[in-house]
Amino acid sequence: MIDLQGKVALITGSSRGIGKACALRLAEAGADVVINYVTSGKEAEQVAEQITALGRRAACVRADVSQEEDVEEMLGFVRDSFGRLDILVHNAATGGFRPLESTTTRHFDAAMHTNVLSLVHLLKQSASLLESEEAVRGKVVVLSSHGTHMALPMYGLIGGSKAALVALARHWALELGDRGVNVNVVEAGLVETDSTKRLPGADQMFAGRELKTMTGSRMLEASDVADAVLFLSSPLSDLVQGQTLIVDGGAAIHV
Repeated sequence: MIDLQGKVALITGSSRGIGKACALRLAEAGADVVINYVTSGKEAEQVAEQITALGRRAACVRADVSQEEDVEEMLGFVRDSFGRLDILVHNAATGGFRPLESTTTRHFDAAMHTNVLSLVHLLKQSASLLESEEAVRGKVVVLSSHGTHMALPMYGLIGGSKAALVALARHWALELGDRGVNVNVVEAGLVETDSTKRLPGADQMFAGRELKTMTGSRMLEASDVADAVLFLSSPLSDLVQGQTLIVDGGAAIHV
């Protein structure tokens, strides 16, 4: 059993969906959790209530991770309120579902700033908290998706930004590894969330999942992704560095 007692985790975009599942899973393992959100304040508070009911500390911080000033203030809050940061899970993302032909410079900048540049902001501000000269290593887990290597309808902008994010995470792993920090990626398959329900053709994609996966009638859920994040947030993954763990029931290798 993974024990994160005494650890503090910050999870971006954790008021709903996969981020929420990650927050609850880390709290169940014993971590105190900082919940980040931008617009879903009520939902964030509900997640915090669930975490405190588990006997863990929880705090909600509104911050737009695409803005360096917001990230600096958020990490300052973590430092002042908890005194440490052991785990950073970067889940926040944006982009919108549209054809690439309809993409504007504003759309592109918003996706790249929130989905990619945000990791630079976050690790510039948190590296000193995460790094350790002790046997216990800091953990960074970045959430990505199938769009990094699969072409999906209306997903080009998000997929392109996620591919850039994965490459950036590998380079951060190189820079931070000798400073006692693991940086890895979890690439999730199709999970039914508020966001993916808005995908054009979502009903058809969800209906066809069973033909692509190799897990029978069991479909991928947010909790499955959270389990992978838990592993990469724990000492069990100390020798895993700069890697992408695909969690999709085998869909990525299915012709």
